[in-house]
Amino acid sequence: MNPQAPVHAADEHWLTVMRLRFRAWRGNRPFWAGLFTLLGGVPIIYFPFADIRLANVTLAMATTSGSVSLILGGLLITLGIGLWFQQGIRVFAGVAAILLALVSIPKSNLGGFFIGFLTAMIGGCLALAWAPGVPAEEEPEQVEATEVPPADPFYGVPGPRDTETAYATETTAHADGGRNSAG
Repeated sequence: MNPQAPVHAADEHWLTVMRLRFRAWRGNRPFWAGLFTLLGGVPIIYFPFADIRLANVTLAMATTSGSVSLILGGLLITLGIGLWFQQGIRVFAGVAAILLALVSIPKSNLGGFFIGFLTAMIGGCLALAWAPGVPAEEEPEQVEATEVPPADPFYGVPGPRDTETAYATETTAHADGGRNSAG
């Protein structure tokens, strides 16, 4: 199936039509940057409020940074969704995601145990690196005229330059591997 061909809903299965529409939607925006930024906010929010149970022992990660973690993670999730729907904010969202990821290290349990930090950093870097594609211009077909090669059998073969000497002596620049001898 040609991805550039128009999709007719009557001709294709509905799942194929939805997949191709999503693919076209995803191609016009920094999708992966938004996804990584959004996923970076989830562990930053989750780990300060999580209870991990190991047999009969409960490990509570609740700290005083719970509200800061909630704000940082919520902002990262908002920036990730914003990257999907507002491509114009990609530079702002990229810089903000990088800064929020850096702030999450001391304020939110090492940035969600470095999981949220790394994914938010990758998302911010992808947002800064993304640029909208420029559609290719269609060039008119040009008929190329066939060239007749010249009668010279060595046409196109480079010859000696005027500055080169036919032989190398100790006083020329070409002697001894191109090094000059001083005296």
